[in-house]
Amino acid sequence: MYKTLFVVDDDVSLSGLPSNTLTFETYLRDYPKLGEPKIRIINLCDTERYLSKGYYCSLLAEARQHQVLPSVKVINALRSRRNSGLWLSSSLLAGLAEQQATEGTHIICMGEVADPRFKKVASKAFQQFPAPLLEMTLSVSESGHDIRLSRCSLSSLTAEQLSFSLGVMDEYARVSWHTKGGSKKYRWDLAILVDPQEKVPPSDKRAISRFVKAAAKFGIRAQTVTADELNHLSRFDGLFIRETTAIDHHTYRLACEAEESGLVVLDDPSSILRCCNKVYLHDAFNYKKVPSLKTHVITDASEVTLDSLEAEFGFPVVLKLPEGSFSKGVFKAESRDALKTLLDQLFQESALLLAQEYMFTDYDWRIGVLNGRAIYACRYHMARNHWQIYNHGSKRNFSGGFDTLATFEVPRVVLDAALKAAAVVGDGLYGIDIKEVDKCAYVIEVNDNPSIDSDVEDLYLGEELYMQIMHEFLRRFELRGR
Repeated sequence: MYKTLFVVDDDVSLSGLPSNTLTFETYLRDYPKLGEPKIRIINLCDTERYLSKGYYCSLLAEARQHQVLPSVKVINALRSRRNSGLWLSSSLLAGLAEQQATEGTHIICMGEVADPRFKKVASKAFQQFPAPLLEMTLSVSESGHDIRLSRCSLSSLTAEQLSFSLGVMDEYARVSWHTKGGSKKYRWDLAILVDPQEKVPPSDKRAISRFVKAAAKFGIRAQTVTADELNHLSRFDGLFIRETTAIDHHTYRLACEAEESGLVVLDDPSSILRCCNKVYLHDAFNYKKVPSLKTHVITDASEVTLDSLEAEFGFPVVLKLPEGSFSKGVFKAESRDALKTLLDQLFQESALLLAQEYMFTDYDWRIGVLNGRAIYACRYHMARNHWQIYNHGSKRNFSGGFDTLATFEVPRVVLDAALKAAAVVGDGLYGIDIKEVDKCAYVIEVNDNPSIDSDVEDLYLGEELYMQIMHEFLRRFELRGR
């Protein structure tokens, strides 16, 4: 576990501050110490001026391999843009409007704010600019709410703001980095990102519970968190994303933040970026000679393009949006008119589309690959009276059946294609979808964050499947010396 230290400017009184507070001069002189446990630094020094003691505090912490808030990167971002705009989702903006939030200035301490109306906004601010103290200024105009963030220091706080901040920091020092109850010791902390409201999550509740139990056997304390709860990402050693990922989404932003903070992340930002974009996969498959379905990237819906697609693929032909999951963003055109209509619609969403040959099979293979090794295999059957595994237009027959097999029962050609496709993306946890026809394998796509549900993907290995994934976290933790 990590030891937390608060560092303040040399002229700041330590009275009222958490007991584990020291001045910058003490931190500069006395750390690191021989045999000192792993350290997290909460830098409360003034960082407004470039090359100030506050700046050097974070710089030295990074050089000493201490986890630190704020990082030098965050300090520079807040200083170069004195009023940094805060990205807010439409739901958060709507929430502010519903609560009739008025103009004003608020202090955010470790992602917490005194006014409960701004709790979610403060959480989002801390995610985007992880600094212990932020000043949030809210303005309201005809165009809506605008929120700006700037750095602040202990010396700039009012008595009321200081009292609130000290309360938060005291709680943070006592609780955040330590095991709550029980005598069992854990060496690492793992955040499992979930969305309880997601209709088709990558893992059901029972599977998540099995991940938590498997983690404990390796000395890893795993706990589920939502995006709104993940204020203090740096207090974890790893992030396991069990929420459907997308690029323009908090899953990708959190993966980037976790990776920048030195956490072990499954799946990492590069894997998300590559898997979420089918244009990348198509190009990479061609370059690496991965066996796959015939696919073309198209940029317009002209008559010339229609002629080319009809001559190349015939009908039906499959159209795909570059980003999509669980069979979303995949369409089938049965005729030229249908093709033209679909292209006109889809080009309003994306500048590029993919046209792919249609190949019907009774099922698709799904091979789960972790760090270049196949760990599970399923056959997903098509939804009833539908040409895909998932039928989003049907509530009763949403998905087809499945068969779970041992990986040694998978045809060699399918297994080889899966491993070759996974290697194109990285060394994370992937689900490779493959069609098999006449003893030939055709990779459809590589999915990051693949489905692992209880009594489905784990039906053959059972608890061992969860143990293998948690063991990979253990291996990566040990490699990073965390």
